Amino acid sequence: MALMITDECINCDVCEPECPNDAIYMGVEIYEIDPHKCTECVGHFDEPQCVQVCPVACIPVNPAHVETRETLFQKFERLAAAKATRAAPNGTTGLTPP
Repeated sequence: MALMITDECINCDVCEPECPNDAIYMGVEIYEIDPHKCTECVGHFDEPQCVQVCPVACIPVNPAHVETRETLFQKFERLAAAKATRAAPNGTTGLTPP
């Protein structure tokens, strides 16, 4: 399940830096969550960090993107692998040779 930010958002800016997947961004009027990047912090934390810091409780589960914990972990693994590939210099894998 990806999360979503409702129109109750007060644009307080506390959720965006808490997201380890960079899934939260400023939309036209309020912050939004990219469901393709949101793992509900699975793989990083036990609880979604944005939900923990939101002062107005406006971050529920997105009913349009219902996913199991296993699916969220697979998404985390894909995102982590893509990030490692982007961070590796000169097309290397970023892994240390044995």
